[in-house]
Formats: sequence, C-alpha cells, structure tokens
Amino acid sequence: MAPDESAGDANHGDQWERPVVSGRDHENTRLRLETWLAGHLGADASPTIAAIETPASNGMSSDTLLFEATWMESGVSRSESLVARVAPEESAVPVFPVYDLACQARVIQLVAQITNVPVPHVYWVETDPSFIGAEFFVMGRVNGDVPPDVMPYTFGDTWVTEGSTEDRARLERSTVDVLAMLHGIEESSERFGFLASPGSSDQSALRRHFNAQRTYMEWVLDGREAPLLERAFDWLEERWPVDEGSEVVSWGDARIGNVMYRDFEPVAVFDWEMATLAPREVDLGWMIFLHRFFQDLAEDLGAPGIPDFMQRHSVVATYEELSGYTPRDMDWFTTYAALRHGVILTRVGFRSAAFGQGEIPADIDDLVMHRRSLEAMLMGTYWDGVEGA
Repeated sequence: MAPDESAGDANHGDQWERPVVSGRDHENTRLRLETWLAGHLGADASPTIAAIETPASNGMSSDTLLFEATWMESGVSRSESLVARVAPEESAVPVFPVYDLACQARVIQLVAQITNVPVPHVYWVETDPSFIGAEFFVMGRVNGDVPPDVMPYTFGDTWVTEGSTEDRARLERSTVDVLAMLHGIEESSERFGFLASPGSSDQSALRRHFNAQRTYMEWVLDGREAPLLERAFDWLEERWPVDEGSEVVSWGDARIGNVMYRDFEPVAVFDWEMATLAPREVDLGWMIFLHRFFQDLAEDLGAPGIPDFMQRHSVVATYEELSGYTPRDMDWFTTYAALRHGVILTRVGFRSAAFGQGEIPADIDDLVMHRRSLEAMLMGTYWDGVEGA
C-alpha cells in the first residue's frame, strides 16, 4: 500500500474520509475471479468465491480484495481465505505510473525462500489483464492486527496505544529486525537485480533511486510547480552523503502500517510495490519518518500520540545492535523520506480532487500534509526538541 492518504492541513475535504481507490464492481469481479479460478484449477474443481471485501483502514494504492474460495481437490472440498492484490484501473488515477504485480509477487516469494521475514504465501500470479481487467496475484490471508491509517494509530483508542510500553517496545524491536533480516540478504544485487532503479551501470544505487524519485515527481506534477518539493531535491543534492553505503534489498514502504502483528510481533509483511535496491538508510529513514508523520498529526490536533515509540535514536540503535551496521546521515535520509512522502501525497491530492473529495489548492505545496515538518527539516530545526531524536 502507498503511504497513508488521510489528513491534511488544507483543501482535503473530510480529513478522515477514505480516498476513492477503485471503481471496480465487486460482484462482477467476484464472478470473473471464479471463472479465472475454474480455468486455473480445472472444471472439476468447481470453485466458488464468496463476497469480496476490502480493508477498511489501510491500503490506498493497489486494490486489495479479501475473499473466501472453495474448490474440490482430489475429491475433497478445500477452502482458503485469500487476498488478491490487483493493479488499479487507469480511471482510478493511480498513485504510481507503473504497477508490476508479477515483480511484487516475485519479491515476496524470494524473501520467503531466503529469509525468515514473515510474508504471505503467494498462490498464483496472473499477468493477463483480460480476466478481471488488470494484473493481479493471489496470496493466503493471514490473521492479526495492523496499525490503522484511518484513523491513525497515534490518535488513541487503538490496539497500539492500548498496549503496554513493553508491548510497543517488542513491536518496535521485532519490526526493526525485519529490516535487519531483509538487508542482510547476501548477494542481493545478483538475486534481486531486477529491482534496481533505472540508470547507467556507473551510477550508485542511491543516485539511481534519487533520480527515479525526481522523475516520479515530474510525472506527478505534469507541468505544475511545487516549490517546496523542488527545493527539497536541491537541498538533498547539495548535502549528498559522502559515503552512500552499499545497496541492499529495500522494502521501500517500510512502516508498521504495512505489517500484520500478533501479540505485538510481525506475522506478515505486506506491500512490496516500492521494493528496490538502495542503501539501508532509505528504509530506516522511511520507517522513522512515517511514524513521525502520524505522531505530528496527533500532536497538531492536541493529542499526545505515542512520544516514546519509534524514536529515531531507538530505531537506529536497535538496527545497529541487530545488524552490526552503523547507520549514517540520518538527517539526510529522514528528509529524503519526508520529500518522497510529500510527492506521493501530492499525487493523492490530485486524485482526491479528480473524485470530488477535495480541491487542488492555489499553492500546490499545501497538498504536502506535513509541509511544516519538511520546511523545518530544510531549515535544520525539525529535530530540535523532538524527544528521542
């Protein structure tokens, strides 16, 4: 899923209204999935699919369809709780220009083979869009709890806030361990070379990643101007890390809202559509900032949030302990995360306007919900007074 597309400071309509993700008709999709499954399993399987549901509080980029499927296998009835991850329709004003569902499924399968990172089992991958109107893959459904995006888990009255300090510490440590395991994959450049951002072979992974993000911003803006985002790119360019670090498998959307937990420990890691090869700090910066994003929203509305949770120094120290690697240039990488998130939220703002859920403000930078945070980062003042910075 893309990062949360919920609240904002200006022109976002109802702050906590779930954005339109798809106009896909669920009953029609259910029937077409049944037909597809029958062709895949064979007519004797006589598959049936119950009513399709969608997640209520997470998942804003690709379509996520939840359903129960039953079929005959060797003369015995088999039932499975399944999840279809489906590329969005063009009419849904997608967050990203390309959705490679086969690539996402391949990443999940490789991660399952190589590591102990908990990921769902991938049953089938379908690259022919004619069956339901888009590419998709089908995974096993895992039961557990996911920190909600809408309303954000930092707002209170959630299983995260109702847990004890020790529970949240266990959640934090076990989630950081997911990154340590993923980044510890040996020969990652060879095994996951298909994830590399486009660019010449003499460019570093970080340079290719950075250039790809700038290209994405240009696609999002489509000729418009967004001075804050453009200034942030310049700021990062001027302060480029001296030692970029080696490339590893990067989850891409590394945040606790993309993890399912049971007893405050991960049982399934989701949403690999932003997976790539990049320095370790790209994931670390994203994980740290995305929590700060939700924490800042809570504090802006007068709520305490969870100030002792996912603190920058704690995440970095835990990662170093678990991986043996000392993260560098975290000011740079958390600012990079804030910029990338700002580009995504700008696209989300345009999409919301297209569906009548908001308006495009006169100042495009107002679509960046964390505008004040990003501006403070560029001034070097954001982390002043932030507990655990």
